[in-house]
Amino acid sequence: MLKRKIEKQLIEWKEKEEKNCLLVKGARQVGKTFSIEKFAKENYENYVYINFDENENYKTIFDDNLDVDTIIKQMSIRIPNIKLVPHKTLIFLDEIQNCPRARTSLKFFSMDKRFDVIASGSLLGINYKEVPSYPVGYVEHLEMTSLDFEEFCWANGVSEESIKDLKEYFDLKKTVPLAIHERMLELFKNYIVIGGMPRVVSDFITNLNYQNVLKIQRDILNDYSDDIIKYAEGQEKPKTRDCFLSIPKHLAKDYKKFRYGLVEKNGTSRKYAGSLMWLYDAGIINFCYNLSKPELPLEGNARNDVFKVYMRDTGLLVAMLEDGSAKDILDGNLGIYKGAIYENIIADIFTKSGKKLYYFEHNSQLEIDFFIRYENKATAVEVKSAENTKAKSLTSIINNWHVEQGIKLSTKNISVKDKIINYPLYMAIFL
Repeated sequence: MLKRKIEKQLIEWKEKEEKNCLLVKGARQVGKTFSIEKFAKENYENYVYINFDENENYKTIFDDNLDVDTIIKQMSIRIPNIKLVPHKTLIFLDEIQNCPRARTSLKFFSMDKRFDVIASGSLLGINYKEVPSYPVGYVEHLEMTSLDFEEFCWANGVSEESIKDLKEYFDLKKTVPLAIHERMLELFKNYIVIGGMPRVVSDFITNLNYQNVLKIQRDILNDYSDDIIKYAEGQEKPKTRDCFLSIPKHLAKDYKKFRYGLVEKNGTSRKYAGSLMWLYDAGIINFCYNLSKPELPLEGNARNDVFKVYMRDTGLLVAMLEDGSAKDILDGNLGIYKGAIYENIIADIFTKSGKKLYYFEHNSQLEIDFFIRYENKATAVEVKSAENTKAKSLTSIINNWHVEQGIKLSTKNISVKDKIINYPLYMAIFL
């Protein structure tokens, strides 16, 4: 059974004296339902599960007035053998994007306070036009992703205490013992290929079979394609699918800025921008925005019309490539995707830790993979996939653009030279 960080967050929510309904958002198959059900069974005397995807008839519970007494009465009629005991019951509304009126009802549950309510959805940004009234101010939000690298390490037998010990080497900028360093690099390579989808990770831990992993990953990708067909509107269906399938093409280029012309010859923002946003709202991709200036505030200097696109789960990105790509990555033979795969995994790690993504490019001569706010400074981050860690761009950005510090992430151990620190790739989780 996989340990997830959201378990602690759910308990913290339950223990609040004053709390609103909780809305858990995340892409499909990242483990939302499993984690919430496990929490419900372990922490409540009574638990009611309503899945609007599995049973469309449940939507009728919310057809009448949305006061809590009416809703509870409708639940009792339509769901056999449930107990709705005030202050001892959790109601879990799953796939709530399929019932917009249920989302509106969260306001009234929060005001009423007799029942704890958690709602969950995978495509909450998609059906926003259909929600009669958003429960603004009456809902707490949590975003769940596929397993982050730390959770992946737990699943592979690395204890929380070992991660804390590793953090001490990071804080002290002290060389990591070779055996630990090599083990963490091995785990990191596996994380690139396997990703963090719970079904995939569980199967790998049980069977250690990369072919099984690839099959499950491609099943998930097919599910994403089915979601596009099911939920995207009209002409957006083929356009969204084309954007989705173009992601590996973009990352194969030396110049990775997203270009609509790679989706379709003479493609334009006007035609495809909405399709990209659909993929973002569905939790499938991340945007990394170009900075007009490499300085704080990063958000204030971001150019919303110039960006890179990364997959939110690097294992799924690898599964989009041709057969044999996973083995190439494990063997270090990355070909045209050499830099892109490693950039994607760092983008995923940063996003899972709550960071927005930014990069800097100047005249096609200077490009910094990422910029983050670190130690309250605008910090340049370069990602290197191999032992060759020369970073001319980092040196240039520090010498010529008044950037105070740079970080290299590579397969090498910790080292410091002037204003540039080299950290092993796996230490990106501590940034």
